[in-house]
Amino acid sequence: MTVLADTAQAPNRLTSAQRVLSILGVFDTENLALSLSEISRRTGLTLSTTHRLVNELRCWGALSRHSDGKYSIGLRILELGTLAPQGGQLREIALPFLHDLQHATHANIHLGVPDGHDVIYVESLRARDTVPVPSRLGGRWPMHATGTGLVLLAYSSQEFQEEVLASKLRRYTANTLTEPDALRHFLAEVRKSGVAIVEGQLTHDVMAVAVPIRGPRDRVVAAVGITVPSGSTSPHSLVPALAATSRSISRALGAPSAVADAGVPRPVTHWNVREVKHSNPMRRRTSRMTG
Repeated sequence: MTVLADTAQAPNRLTSAQRVLSILGVFDTENLALSLSEISRRTGLTLSTTHRLVNELRCWGALSRHSDGKYSIGLRILELGTLAPQGGQLREIALPFLHDLQHATHANIHLGVPDGHDVIYVESLRARDTVPVPSRLGGRWPMHATGTGLVLLAYSSQEFQEEVLASKLRRYTANTLTEPDALRHFLAEVRKSGVAIVEGQLTHDVMAVAVPIRGPRDRVVAAVGITVPSGSTSPHSLVPALAATSRSISRALGAPSAVADAGVPRPVTHWNVREVKHSNPMRRRTSRMTG
């Protein structure tokens, strides 16, 4: 989330609604809990105004106050978020299939939808005794940094892809895909194969495998992904279960191809970022991806 662009320059010009939204907008995956002074500084609002609005938001349930005096997003916001058609209804339909997928794979499961240049997780199932991941229900990450996000980006319009590639792409690890040409090639492979496989893209020693979910008119509306420890299993062994889950959810959403196509995604090329940058096009076809 980002603070309103003109907050710092002229907070007094903001409407009451904009001031409230600017407070909610300072919370993100790296700032889950903030003190009153931090909220004031990040919004550009005076401490007295911040105190008044934060207290109103807390009373309504949009913010919650911790024992250390810091504030975080309240359950009322999560409750409202479940009502969003692209999130709540999808989650309700998908949840039984996601539980089946976790039972079959014993892995972390993520269901993501697009929002701007980001992917938002409308469901996140944590498996016991497996690799810890930063993704959570309601979490937001840049599309280029996650398996589910790369799937959503791959199936977006060419114009949108170029818009994302032209933006500043944050590098979370040495393997994060940020080089535009390497990203273009990888996105093309995802569209061709129907699967994204990445390693160490957002967190070290984690492998992610993701596939698209389609809705009416076969438009890609979401992505479902699995995360497991790197080297714990072959990524291709996870694809059949993922593909079956994707088809089941897509069928429930009314996707025509989910009824007609009983196949699984074709084998996907496993890429290595360093080899993409330095190898010739013919060698790229057989490279290993560790992004």
